[in-house]
Amino acid sequence: MHRLDGLPDRVTVYEVGPRDGLQNEKAVVPVEVKAEFIDRLADAGHRVIEATSFVHPTWVPQLADSADLLARLERRPGVRYPVLVPNLRGLDRALDSGVEEIAVFASATESFANRNLNRGLDSQFEMFEPVVARALEHGLRVRAYVSMVFGDPWEGPTPVGQVVAVGRRLLDLGCHELSLGDTIGVGTPGHATALIEAFGTPERLAVHFHDTYGQALANTLAALRAGVSTIDASTGGIGGCPYAESATGNLATEDLVWMLRGLGIETGLDLDKLVATSVWLAERLGRPSPSRVVQALTPKD
Repeated sequence: MHRLDGLPDRVTVYEVGPRDGLQNEKAVVPVEVKAEFIDRLADAGHRVIEATSFVHPTWVPQLADSADLLARLERRPGVRYPVLVPNLRGLDRALDSGVEEIAVFASATESFANRNLNRGLDSQFEMFEPVVARALEHGLRVRAYVSMVFGDPWEGPTPVGQVVAVGRRLLDLGCHELSLGDTIGVGTPGHATALIEAFGTPERLAVHFHDTYGQALANTLAALRAGVSTIDASTGGIGGCPYAESATGNLATEDLVWMLRGLGIETGLDLDKLVATSVWLAERLGRPSPSRVVQALTPKD
């Protein structure tokens, strides 16, 4: 364990495996498996677990069981179970399921807004404004994701100023936190630093890296140095984005925890339990975990 100057003492790991990790699995994962997955994550020490999404089933069939899943969960004291909602109908369904925290999903680029939301870069806010307003009226905590913050497969590099403009509009709506999403994994540490510094409010930011080019941990370290202390990650490194063909898996929670532990940064997570959970899930998905730490710590036959 060797600390570096300028890093936080503690990091919140925002676990996205049950939602972002599973959303584009081709074979439907049984709801019982999803519920056990979430319970195992809580047992490993997670205090924020994004459980599911209330999108229309035709968009993401894997998450069509969202209400059933939440009804099955044994919600633990001190653990937050946010859900993603795309619109007012999704929010109504989430409220009926007793959620206390939601997230909305925006785009930093025109092309992805059109493909993912069927809206333009500006008109997407017509979807979010009433959702955020009603959620706040009900006392819910609201997170905002903004995707394609470093690059877009149709437009190329995303201008920093454009990302900041979209992100600040979301924060001004009343969102408590903004997660910057490297949807296709093209970010590099210098770019990550420049983007975070351009916002000037790292305490309200989270980062969400994909490991397409092997940069997720390097980018995370840059974000920590820039003052961010909430990191999105997916147990086992599962997931990607069904709307961006070049996207690969999320930053693996185990890989993140290994690095943070080496830096002396507290997470409250039990690495052995996380690895065991990834091995358990990999058996049910029918393929090995892409996490390097899981591979390194799993006994070989």
